[in-house]
Amino acid sequence: MRVVIVGAGVVGMTTAWRLAQDGHQVTVLERHQGPGEETSFANGGQLSYSYVAPLAGPGVMGKVPGWLLRRDSPMRFRPVADPAQWRWLAAFMRACNAGTSEATTRKLLRLGFYSRDQLQAFVAQHEHEDSGFGFDFARRGKLVVHRDEAAFASACRLLDYQASLGCEQQALDRDACVALEPALAGIRDEIAGAIYTPSEEVGDCHRFCVSLARLLQPGSRRTGVSLRFGTVVQGLGQQGGRVTGVRTDAGEVPADVVVVAGGIGSVPLLRPLGVRPMLWPLKGYSITVPLASGARAPHVSVTDFANKIVYARIGNTLRVAGMADLVRGGTRIDPERVGTLVAQTRALFDGIVPDLPLAQLQPWAGLRPATPDGLPLIGPSRVSGLWLNLGHGALGFTLAMGSAGLLADRLAGRRPALDAADFDAARA
Repeated sequence: MRVVIVGAGVVGMTTAWRLAQDGHQVTVLERHQGPGEETSFANGGQLSYSYVAPLAGPGVMGKVPGWLLRRDSPMRFRPVADPAQWRWLAAFMRACNAGTSEATTRKLLRLGFYSRDQLQAFVAQHEHEDSGFGFDFARRGKLVVHRDEAAFASACRLLDYQASLGCEQQALDRDACVALEPALAGIRDEIAGAIYTPSEEVGDCHRFCVSLARLLQPGSRRTGVSLRFGTVVQGLGQQGGRVTGVRTDAGEVPADVVVVAGGIGSVPLLRPLGVRPMLWPLKGYSITVPLASGARAPHVSVTDFANKIVYARIGNTLRVAGMADLVRGGTRIDPERVGTLVAQTRALFDGIVPDLPLAQLQPWAGLRPATPDGLPLIGPSRVSGLWLNLGHGALGFTLAMGSAGLLADRLAGRRPALDAADFDAARA
């Protein structure tokens, strides 16, 4: 089957990989000159399978006013005269209840664990047999650090529930926390406790995309994939109510099936077909701190619960990421937001952020395509020949391999490993 995939981020590239394994003739279209150049480029780096609870939770609405009043808030909201934003917000607020949040968490945990299994099998297959393969993948575990006693107590109460869903976690007091991660010694007296999840992993998402491209390139053992970088998608071709291909600046690319995996940029592409996925960009920021030899940087991944900032050791760097800004517009760097990341990193890990110009800390911003309830759209749309793999929010890297596997199984007519209805793309 001729399959055209729009988008070469981590979701598009993993989809290409899985479909190529099934023998499809796959073409990937991407406007950038290489894979993973947008939202996948410098994300948080944490493969956080046990922390997939949606942003729309039962306590979120009560926190929003306080967040909006803080200049260094983990969330910002800028209203615009766009009905799509208000529809998204209304649906988000409807999802902010315990029942919906718990149901969504269960579904995302199943997808996350499936994705973890798929990624680990992929790495085991290729890390030794393919020269040049690598993306600083490591199983480092994750510490979610609490400085508020009430918040830590609340997290501890969830441990049995998380365990019932398959999560391996334990509560640590401040001494055990610092013993596990000595880089936190500078804030020992501020720590109320931490939740430790040993199974969590890290990796460089951009390098993962590049490694996939290398494995799929012509001349490799994986045939049937054409990677067309530097190609601008202009629209989707239709005939008789069916999508028949993709129009590009280099001509039309015919297809039996088109998979749209272009993140937030997919919204205007799909609109002429009457497909309107409820996506809104959550703008996030990161810095990448070069680590000097002997730097007392964390080896375990760390999440600062109160400030919603994540820290991941990736090779000889520390990736620091956070923020969820519900704003319209592009990826312009807001110096104040990046400054918050720098200041929080210096406060948490004394002495590891060198006194460098900000540009040398590689400030970055990306637009994470989020659905209101946190569930991605995976599978066939309401339009024949059009499939979607969209809406993973901040969990694109974590959920990519599982999402690709789910889509590939459905396209092949196999029984999926998960309940496909949980991520029904016909919702769009």
